[in-house]
Amino acid sequence: MLIGEGPGGDEDRLGRPFVGRSGQLLTGMLESIGLSRQQVYIANVVKCRPPGNRTPTPDEAQACLPFLRRQVALVRPKIILLLGSTAARYTIGGDVRIRRDHGTWTYRAGVWMMPTYHPSALLRDPPRKLEAWQDLQALAEKMKELELC
Repeated sequence: MLIGEGPGGDEDRLGRPFVGRSGQLLTGMLESIGLSRQQVYIANVVKCRPPGNRTPTPDEAQACLPFLRRQVALVRPKIILLLGSTAARYTIGGDVRIRRDHGTWTYRAGVWMMPTYHPSALLRDPPRKLEAWQDLQALAEKMKELELC
């Protein structure tokens, strides 16, 4: 399972997650470790695009978290890759910092979770792609360890 921040303009228009440039990058990231988009479930912290595509407010995130929790309960993932600081903050905890904590595993309620860079952040800051690649390698190793591939 992958959790992002919320829908952007392309996602709002098409009603599907990660369909713009960041979606193309995400698809490539998944393919680099042998996964297709059909093999993962993608959710977001907030379900509606915040005005101006800004970061969701705490109130907006709190309003949507019951829906995200229900998605997780229905999907029952063994691993969740958290795309960006918003997803990490509202899933693992408020003190998570992507630059510091990316690639670090947290185990909670039978689920392994790891934050990494959001694909749109990688488009804005390409040198971070190496760090994201290392996170993906850790994801692939965890999948092998749990015999998920």
